[in-house]
Amino acid sequence: MTLRLDVPREVALHSASEIVVEAWNSFDEARPQQPPIGSHLRALLTAALPESPTAVLEVLEDARRALDQSIAQPRPRYFAFVASSGLEVGVLGDLLASCFDANMAVWAAAATEIEDQAIRWVAEFVGFPGGAGAFTSGGTVSNMTALAAARERAVPGSRRSGLGNVSPTIYCSDEAHYSIERAAELLGVGSSNVRSLPIGADRRLIPEAVEAAIREDRAAGRTPIAVIATAGTTLTGACDPIEALADVCTEAEVWLHVDGAYGLPAATTPSAGYLFAGLDRADSVTLDAHKWLYLPKACGVLLVRNRGDLAHAFSHEEAYIPHERSGHMVDITLEYSRPFRALKLWLAFRAHGAQAFRDAVEDNLRQARLLYDLVVAHDSLEPLCGPPPLSIVPFRYLGSGEDVNAENARLVRALQDDGRVWVAPATIDGKVGLRPCFVNFRTTDDDVRALVDIAVELGR
Repeated sequence: MTLRLDVPREVALHSASEIVVEAWNSFDEARPQQPPIGSHLRALLTAALPESPTAVLEVLEDARRALDQSIAQPRPRYFAFVASSGLEVGVLGDLLASCFDANMAVWAAAATEIEDQAIRWVAEFVGFPGGAGAFTSGGTVSNMTALAAARERAVPGSRRSGLGNVSPTIYCSDEAHYSIERAAELLGVGSSNVRSLPIGADRRLIPEAVEAAIREDRAAGRTPIAVIATAGTTLTGACDPIEALADVCTEAEVWLHVDGAYGLPAATTPSAGYLFAGLDRADSVTLDAHKWLYLPKACGVLLVRNRGDLAHAFSHEEAYIPHERSGHMVDITLEYSRPFRALKLWLAFRAHGAQAFRDAVEDNLRQARLLYDLVVAHDSLEPLCGPPPLSIVPFRYLGSGEDVNAENARLVRALQDDGRVWVAPATIDGKVGLRPCFVNFRTTDDDVRALVDIAVELGR
């Protein structure tokens, strides 16, 4: 056989495991800088397609070098975007899932049972009564899947016949994630039919605005598809008022979808749980376990109140799908080539227990409040929003005061070039600043303080 390793499997696996252990150890402490891409790797990256083999241990060493010279989100001072933390047991779960490579498009015996159980566990963890759903690649696919089900409920048969003369509408805040517009485009709703409605002073969607928009659209002959409540916006962490939006949707008989891809794990915490009141009344909910449940990408979760809603939107009969068994995931999901994503979350809950995740999320919330207090107390800094509802704390360096936006854009680049911390910029109400987000179980209070110190140092 030609596709065999050139060393015993155990030797190759041991080499790979040494790389992983080295990485795990390095993630425990902040890195003094981000190393540049070296000349050896540069040469490899310009090479042509290899026609002859290279020793596997050499290839693995090249991979180690490349990964070490890449930006790794599990590091404790990576504060950009909404990052993954690469929880160790999740890494092991990915290794095992890839090794056995179960076909999760169709019934896969115990693997299918594990996915079903993991879905029930997530629902129980966040307090959602559905207990049905699927693992996806992330919030974008989860949101689109939920909206496909909402479209089919609002316009029965539209999955096959299209929307025809129907004029559909979707409602969300003007700080909802772009994946909502993308889903509308792909589902034939059209992004111009997404009503991006105003937010209040607390940056939350105004229920009365949603109610009025639905009423006006129906009077104009339009068909409401769904209302999106964002449970943790990507820009500021604001949580839309789910309970009040559920009242609107119940009265109007419109699907309520909660996009909790980032923020939903905070529903389990003492300090932020109240922000998610009404979650149990939603029709569908998304959560990315590769964000605030710390797992490696990709591990999105879609929960629905009624499994039948997904079946109405996705079930089908094809000669190559054996329907002598029930429970095929292709009948309730968008994807066919589905990896065994559920295994790493199943392992994580078993290895650590649900309370450990609640505690870790609560700790990140506390760190966000710590940063906010440090920013408020510093003469050279100012927050761009009020106290953080979740774990995003946008702020800016005041500098000379002549062109603060330009100074903060330069500061972000300087921080990235420096490499001791990693942040991304954000523009809020026309003000450019830094937008750190705390979703890493490795981050310490000293890392939070270091962010302030380094930002001020490089801002001068």
